[in-house]
Amino acid sequence: MTTQDDGLRIETPRMALRPLEARDAQAVQKYFPEWAIVKYLTKQVPWPYPPDGARDFIENVALPAMAAGDQWLWALTLKEAALKEAGDDEAVGIIHLRRHSKEGNRGFWLALPHHGKGLMTEAVTAVNDYTFGALGFERITIKNAKENAGSRRVKEKTGAVLLRTEPTDDYHGGYAESEVWELTAENWRKAREGKA
Repeated sequence: MTTQDDGLRIETPRMALRPLEARDAQAVQKYFPEWAIVKYLTKQVPWPYPPDGARDFIENVALPAMAAGDQWLWALTLKEAALKEAGDDEAVGIIHLRRHSKEGNRGFWLALPHHGKGLMTEAVTAVNDYTFGALGFERITIKNAKENAGSRRVKEKTGAVLLRTEPTDDYHGGYAESEVWELTAENWRKAREGKA
């Protein structure tokens, strides 16, 4: 079950997703520059990741895109951490939704200590509800390196359909194929009903 309390803030059982802010640069810089994460991303992400990479991305890319109104970026925060230490809503990942993009409509990453716990599936489920509900999307396209098994599992669990693989030389890890997935509003509703 997910709830939205102010439009862009989304709550799940274990997480609070809130709009990305300038103050998140420190946490993003702490968790993001890991080869195990970046190797699956396109070369648009600089590698080695510069010491001011998170600040530069948030201030010069993310915040202007959000202000323009056709992109949404959520900081993923853990409710458990916030309960233990008042005010601790440190970003441990990001979900990026774009209305129009040749790279696909959605991307995400999660700090390595939190992999394998179902947190990204939980977060993506909440964002899908918002995408197909409040924003009225009819479909999204999502891409990943063919070798990115974790990303593939999230897509499979949330009703996306693999359309094709295509050759690419765009990933940091040197992966030669990209998977292209589609999730329609109808398939999302079916996936949600199957979980009820």
